Amino acid sequence: MIHPYTFWMTFTHRSFGTALALIGLLLSPCIRAADFPAPTESDWVAPDFRFHTGEVMPRLRIHYTTLGKPGSPAVLVLHGTAGSGTSMLSPAFAGELFGPGQPLDASRYFIVLPDAIGAGKSSKPSDGLRAAFPRYNYDDMVLAQYRLVTEGLGLQHLRLVIGNSMGGMQTWIWGVTHPDFMDALVPMASQPTAMSGRNWLMRRMIVDAVRNDPDWNNGNYTTQPRQLRTANIFFNVATIGGTLAYQKAAPTREAADKLLADRYAAPFKADANDYLYQWESSGDYDPSPGLGRIRAALLAINSADDERNPPELATVDRAVQQIKGARYHLIPASEATRGHGTTAMAAFWKEQLQVLLQETPPRNP
Repeated sequence: MIHPYTFWMTFTHRSFGTALALIGLLLSPCIRAADFPAPTESDWVAPDFRFHTGEVMPRLRIHYTTLGKPGSPAVLVLHGTAGSGTSMLSPAFAGELFGPGQPLDASRYFIVLPDAIGAGKSSKPSDGLRAAFPRYNYDDMVLAQYRLVTEGLGLQHLRLVIGNSMGGMQTWIWGVTHPDFMDALVPMASQPTAMSGRNWLMRRMIVDAVRNDPDWNNGNYTTQPRQLRTANIFFNVATIGGTLAYQKAAPTREAADKLLADRYAAPFKADANDYLYQWESSGDYDPSPGLGRIRAALLAINSADDERNPPELATVDRAVQQIKGARYHLIPASEATRGHGTTAMAAFWKEQLQVLLQETPPRNP
């Protein structure tokens, strides 16, 4: 059996969203096999979708996954960058939340997990448009999710919107743009502030590494740019995994070299145009001016070793003070946490979610 730390450190070279699907295999013995109902995957096409740039796609495909029965209180679950709805169905996440008696028991809730624009099986540049695909941002993604929920699924109200990383940032946007549409919000591994500091510096660096690769050819490449793999590995080492966990996995130079060699040797299938769009889409993210409009009960969750959202900036602390009744749960760092990846492990915070739902009465749609 592969040691949990080795498994995690080998596979976090992949995009964060894909890594979430693997994280449940490496955690503590308390993680059990997922016993939630079988998911159903579907597509819905949004007609005449208008992006923030003014560009219009006559048919924007939104792929989504559901668990539970329509008609039950609805929960919207939002994934991280380059992930998908199904990437949230790991034992560490769904296996702790969606089973019998768990906080989001799929026998009591209708759970919707959409693939964001540009990711999973939703419309994206690699479908054929390449660099001619409309430039999208997080507001466009939330608009697509809203249209899916209301037009595609006929829902008029959500019990909960919960998201991780990019999905956490989109959860903040949901609260600002649709303040009466949900009872509760749980943004995780995120901050409700404009991109800045190391978080944006690292995103710019990985995008520039690919765009400046001669093989990229303005998006008209015949083979994937060679710098794409290196940029992705570099970004993930720097911004996800946890300092203590990395030190335990690679306590010597030789162990670190082996870990890196394994990452380079592992399969990597990302598309460069999809990759650029996914990371650039965060550039104008900033829900902070609208935080006072949030009406839903809010529980923000971050980890103390989150490399992208360091708690010493105190941005989340200040944000929750602007929202009536909002609360903030900061997971302490340890060898068991994974930095920015910690919130993918629901065992660290599912009790706080349960309390939030118990204390938040349903509002009339």
